[in-house]
Formats: sequence, C-alpha cells, structure tokens
Amino acid sequence: MWHIVALLPLLFLLVACSTSNGPKGDPVTLHRFEQVLFDTPAADLGKRLGAERQTYDSPLINCEPDNPQYMQMLRAFVGDPTMRYVYHKTDSLYHDLSWLEADLGNAMAKARALCPEMVYDRYYTLLTADFENYDTRVFCYNRDLAISIDRYAVGAMDEMNFFGLPEYLVALCSRDFILRDCMAATAMDHISLPERDLMLLDYIIYSGKILYFLDQVLPETSDEVKLRYTPDQMAWMRQNIKEVWGWMVQKEMLFSTDRLQLRNLTGDAPKTNAFGDGSAPRTGDYIGWQIVSAYMEKNDVSLSELFAETNSQKILEQSGWRPEK
Repeated sequence: MWHIVALLPLLFLLVACSTSNGPKGDPVTLHRFEQVLFDTPAADLGKRLGAERQTYDSPLINCEPDNPQYMQMLRAFVGDPTMRYVYHKTDSLYHDLSWLEADLGNAMAKARALCPEMVYDRYYTLLTADFENYDTRVFCYNRDLAISIDRYAVGAMDEMNFFGLPEYLVALCSRDFILRDCMAATAMDHISLPERDLMLLDYIIYSGKILYFLDQVLPETSDEVKLRYTPDQMAWMRQNIKEVWGWMVQKEMLFSTDRLQLRNLTGDAPKTNAFGDGSAPRTGDYIGWQIVSAYMEKNDVSLSELFAETNSQKILEQSGWRPEK
C-alpha cells in the first residue's frame, strides 16, 4: 500500500483559486482536494473528478479520472485505513481554512506590490502522507501553489507513531507555520541561484533573502516563527552571533562547498553540531537575514532585483554588515 503513497506528490495537490484585486488583500478561495477525495463515495469519485476536471488541471495535479489504472490506485489510497486516519486527524484541525484564505490574500497582495511578477493564480491544499520529506510542505509551480496540509497535523496523530519524525520537526508541523511556509515557498520560487557549485555564503544569502521577504509581507509574524526558532534558540543566536560569525570566518567556511559542513549550518536539526547542546540550528539563516537586511537598507534595490542578484559576495560586501561588538 505504501507504494501508492509514494505517488501522491504527483497524483494529488489540493486546489485554490485566487484573483488579484489590489494591495489591500486578494480574495483567495481554497479548493479542498483532500475533502473531495475522502468525502466522496468511492463509486462516485470518477464522476466527480471528471465534473471538476477544469478546477484540477494544474501541472501539480495528475488528475486522470478517465484512466482506469489511475482510478484504481486512487480508490485504494482513499480506502486505506491509515490514510483515512490521517485524513480524519487533518480535517479535524483544518476543516475550515477561511483564516488562511484571508491571511494568504493579505500577504500575497503585499508581495505583489513589492514584486509585481509574484502572482499566483491558483492555490491548492493536499494530503500526501509524505512525512519523511519535511522540506516538501508547500509546492510552487507555474503560478500555482499547493499546501500538503496533513504535514501540519502530525502532532495530532499521537495514536499511531509510525511517521518517525523527531520532536524538533514535529514542533514545526503546526498551524503557526502554514502561512510562513507558504510565503517562504513563493520567495524560493523567484530567487535566482548561481550556476555553479553552491558555497555556504550562497546558502546564507539565499536564506537571508527569504527572511527579509517574510519581514516585508508578514510584518506581524514573530521573528521566532519566521526563523522557525524556539524562544531559547532565538536568545542563543542573538547572544552568540559574533562567535558564530567569527568561527565561520576563522574556519574559512564561507566559501566552502562541502555538503556535510553546509548541512550542519543550514539544515534542520535540534542544534548546530559545531556549537554543541543548547545552540540554535540553521545559524547561517540568522546571519544571512542580518546581511541581507543591512544590504537592502544601504542600497537602492528593489525586491525583484534582490531576488535576481546571484553574486553573494557582492551582497555581503555592499551590506557592510559585521556582528555588533
């Protein structure tokens, strides 16, 4: 049965449509594909998907109601007891997403005012049951955005501990991070990267661009949520930023392309191994946030120009940033 789950990112992504009516907030309507799948009798599923084919014609959704093999796999997925459990838990938390529709509309209006090309025509929610790949929570492609909504209900699935997610990731799979993750995904969808092996400085600046963007479009969201830090991690980072930066410079890490070292400083973890227990994870993200913020303050650069700039060393140098004494 789990081979079916592996196909889900290609099979299903849940749809929402939006129109753009100005900076005061865009109307966003979420079309709940997981509710269509699990609340429709299996015998009627093909007919319903056929009737709503135009709604789900995004490249993110491989919806083939006329394909017998596809429908057989789909019905097996919907009828699987584990998947029904996941759906029940998810829907109990997120049956009503009107709050997210409103928040997304406001944030996307701000984003488009700063970066006119940042327009999304359709928004999706989906159930993928892909709990191993934490990074695939929100997808963007060709002006469509999809949310794997079940990824934000893991904490409620305490009866069945078969996902194997560590606690530090489970803590990030909550309602608090849905809007943040959606807007971060839109930034990632527009940021250009150098066409070469990426070094730590590239990752740092990339993360800094995302966090700077979140500052602009989610002004009322806490820094802890934007950085995905606990209060203790944020306090540690603020207290130790000079030492972290000094270590990176002394070890000549900024221009390193060693993937293991890069993951230690930029990947999700309960801590940064180089700095021991109690340290914040993703220390490079915080530093990149400081550098990019300083760069944007000192230079007359639009958000679109920031996203298009691939010279990370230029951004560092023109930021003039150094940790406070």
